Amino acid sequence: GGIANRTQVRVQAIKSETIEQEGAERMLAGFDGLIVPGGFGERGVEGKVQAIRYARERKLPFLGICLGMQCAVIDFARHAASLVDAHSTEFFRDTPHPVICLMEEQEGVTDKGGTMRLGSQPAVLAPGSRSAAAYGRGEVAERHRHRYEFNGGYRQQLEAAGLVIAGTSPDNSLVEIVELPENIHPWFVAVQFHPEFKSKPTAAHPLFAGLVEAAVSHHVAGKSAAAS
Repeated sequence: GGIANRTQVRVQAIKSETIEQEGAERMLAGFDGLIVPGGFGERGVEGKVQAIRYARERKLPFLGICLGMQCAVIDFARHAASLVDAHSTEFFRDTPHPVICLMEEQEGVTDKGGTMRLGSQPAVLAPGSRSAAAYGRGEVAERHRHRYEFNGGYRQQLEAAGLVIAGTSPDNSLVEIVELPENIHPWFVAVQFHPEFKSKPTAAHPLFAGLVEAAVSHHVAGKSAAAS
């Protein structure tokens, strides 16, 4: 997204376990954007959730990818929708609020490779969403690699609390993109798929370009505030 925005992007990796130990405030202060990428396993999950909460509350431009999207839903459910102890059944099977759960057709399948939702899948974008604006169209196809999904049973409750369902499968059964409205946050987008698979330095994926654009604005605003 740097070339698309004619800017230099400096990337720094931070271990989510360190955020658990040191706190998001200390580890993320001074950054202009945050990406929480995909992954598997319980290690560092709470650090990811803490980082996303920091980005959401401090209006730090944010892009969540795969597990990063799931952690964004967990954060929003816990801290914006009052669903205390909301979690993913991947990490806490007995959570009282399983906002992320194994897809129904994969229940009982023990071969992890056999449970993956893999490859290119179509998605329909909500008119007026920032994702639709970034893509410049209403339908896209993106590549997936995951087992767990947004639990549709919580969709209405999370939407009522302010979460925007910005992209779904064509039959509206699976949530592919969540956002916060532009009047609430400058750039808070989280996707179940992997946009990095369709991004190049000279042809950035629209969501990476959008994140960097928002990060540049955040940086400029920070410099202006410091100078005043």
